[in-house]
Amino acid sequence: MTDTVSFGYEDVAPTEKTARVGGVFTSVASSYDLMNDAMSGGMHRLWKDRFVRRVKPRGHEQILDMAGGTGDIAFRMAVSGAAITVADINPAMLEVGMERAQKRGIDGLVWTEANAESLTFPDRFFDAYTIAFGIRNVTDIPAALKEAHRVLRRGGRFFCLEFSTVTWPGFADVYDAYSHKLVPKLGQLLARDADSYRYLIESIRRFPDMPKFQQMIGDAGFVNTSVEPIMGGLVAIHSGWRI
Repeated sequence: MTDTVSFGYEDVAPTEKTARVGGVFTSVASSYDLMNDAMSGGMHRLWKDRFVRRVKPRGHEQILDMAGGTGDIAFRMAVSGAAITVADINPAMLEVGMERAQKRGIDGLVWTEANAESLTFPDRFFDAYTIAFGIRNVTDIPAALKEAHRVLRRGGRFFCLEFSTVTWPGFADVYDAYSHKLVPKLGQLLARDADSYRYLIESIRRFPDMPKFQQMIGDAGFVNTSVEPIMGGLVAIHSGWRI
């Protein structure tokens, strides 16, 4: 791991990034879903539906949903009957998810505070590992990918949904202007927090592009890696298998 890592457009010490990212998500936890709707025009719901269809959870499986604090992915997978562990480094996000699960009458999920870079789960424990819109906020992404590989059984599958680099001509410029100028204003209006949403947009810009991140997944030991761009790479579903 390098001496500095990106926190938005800043380069900071790894320990500082971990602390500051924690502060961001503690700040936005209560308004996170509202802001997701506002920023994406509700499209994030369709992306998550598509993501879970790719995962194909099954009733006999153990699945780890990392950085899944608010429960969006876990709730979608729960109908399969799979045993799902929802892990997040941020207790405020987990609290929101547990409250939402209670209101929806969704039982049986395991909620645990965990750091993606140093999981306490045993080797080869899970059949699938999912992470949606969380990997770019991890301080040491290669370490997190190696941990994902470690906790998966042979034949286990890794799926990641994340914002990426728009490749459609014209749309990239429109999206860039929208995200940098409007999203922080929406954050101030709806969450009283422009700075946290400014960071979230900047973190997207600093995240590796699709080929680079696919290579990182392969470097962690996964095989048959693939990437599925959505809306020209606005978001992408990355996947890989452990053998």
